[in-house]
Amino acid sequence: MGLSTKHIFITGGVTSSLGKGIIAASLAKLLQSRGISVTIQKFDPYLNIDPGTLNPYEHGECYVTEDGAETDLDLGHYERFLNAATSQDNNVTTGRIYNNVITKERKGEFLGKTVQVVPHITDEIKNNFYKLGKDGKYDVIITEIGGCVGDIESLPFVEAVRQARWDLGPNNILVIHLTLIPYLSAAKELKTKPTQHSVKQLLEAGVQPDILVCRTEHHLPVDVKKKIALFCNVQLNCVIEAMDADSIYDVPLLMKKERLDERVLSKLKISSKTNTELEQWKDFLGKLKNPTMEVDIALIGKYVSLPDAYKSIIESFIHAGTSLECKVNLHLISSEEVNKDNVAKKLTDMDGVLVAPGFGIRGLDGKLEAAKFARENEVPYFGICLGMQIAVIEFARNVLGLSEASSTEINPDCKDPVIFLMAEQKDITQMGGTMRLGAYPCELVKGTKALAAYGKQKVTERHRHRYEFNNKYLKEFEKHGMIASGKNPDKGLVEIIELKEHPWFVGTQFHPEYKSTVLNPHPLFVRFIKAVGEYKQNKS
Repeated sequence: MGLSTKHIFITGGVTSSLGKGIIAASLAKLLQSRGISVTIQKFDPYLNIDPGTLNPYEHGECYVTEDGAETDLDLGHYERFLNAATSQDNNVTTGRIYNNVITKERKGEFLGKTVQVVPHITDEIKNNFYKLGKDGKYDVIITEIGGCVGDIESLPFVEAVRQARWDLGPNNILVIHLTLIPYLSAAKELKTKPTQHSVKQLLEAGVQPDILVCRTEHHLPVDVKKKIALFCNVQLNCVIEAMDADSIYDVPLLMKKERLDERVLSKLKISSKTNTELEQWKDFLGKLKNPTMEVDIALIGKYVSLPDAYKSIIESFIHAGTSLECKVNLHLISSEEVNKDNVAKKLTDMDGVLVAPGFGIRGLDGKLEAAKFARENEVPYFGICLGMQIAVIEFARNVLGLSEASSTEINPDCKDPVIFLMAEQKDITQMGGTMRLGAYPCELVKGTKALAAYGKQKVTERHRHRYEFNNKYLKEFEKHGMIASGKNPDKGLVEIIELKEHPWFVGTQFHPEYKSTVLNPHPLFVRFIKAVGEYKQNKS
């Protein structure tokens, strides 16, 4: 394990969705700005092995890492804030923990012992807590424990945190508890009792929090902070106010103002190596809050009632738009509500169209109509994964005259399978983790919009899909003006398509949104927004 690495555990109480991931990412950013090497990991208490088979309505988007792990969307926040890659080891679920333990039991590794939650499950959890610190690469590892303290499924994780304090010893471990201070408008009072109860539950499990981060809609007066400190056994300066912010990107600076990083460094006995004042971050926030232009972009997808299903895309628009001092007004439109009779009405006021990724047949026709409208009316179009495949199917049907063109995902017996399942995917019966996942190389063609965006010929991008462009039809497509502007050099798979005679019509088989960060907006999103801005100017 190596005691050079310090551990910070972040737990949550009172209610879920308080923003543990954002607090974890913000603290990590502040430590990073002080020259401390830091990573963040998420432990989720559900029994799925990973979020890959979860419906986005259940858990938001499934975020894919460079090494092809299907992970929780909080890992996206970690990467966007820290501008550093995460991996398979940064997201562990109860399902993975139990799977590992049961596999060991079947191999006879426990030598006939009775396998129990304590010590076997808790030991496996701790092994995973410490895994990223084994090579001494990080000074600090922040571990976010999903769910709420008091949930049945969280108990083994909290017990593992209790044991970790014993393993690691003083000054090497810190527990931050994120909680809610509700405001009762009828009584005009902030109430600390839910926080007291939440901390009491943690104490019953043997864990004393060192710092309390209190989510609140109103400033916490000193007397309220004193009351929290007294009844929760923490120092007064370790009761941190976390006011609701306009943007998640404000949170690092708000936490710096509250001196969260100073409290952490003091308790872990770490000294700053440097202390940059987050100048680039402040510059980003300045541009974010003072745009010089606005554009309206339609995001066509089937999970629009839960924006978290498209979290990385939404954040990519913020990063790229801000770099251009442009505010992107994103209009989430359900593909099930779009048809050939209303597509013009729904998209006429839009300056650009993005067709989102997704699986299955539901809402497909609406996406096809959106792609057709953008192609015929020269509206900037960006298709991601299924959004690229939609553009291909629409072009095949309406330009190549292949009226029955489709994807074998939608119609396994279609006459013209312009999108099809590759041979190595055909015999797969298990859904989890069996797609083309993670980073793959892509070579760009000279003179294309893709190459102009990236500014270099060789790139790598992250994938999450089974179905591919059918190269049997490529010549016919290129003859009619839809070209493959990016290909996988090893297998010749089409990774990017674009229309030669269109101002900006690009589809990618990969997910560029997974690689966009605050300090490195994705070039395709930047170019798309530029094209959208030009289209808007020409229109007016």
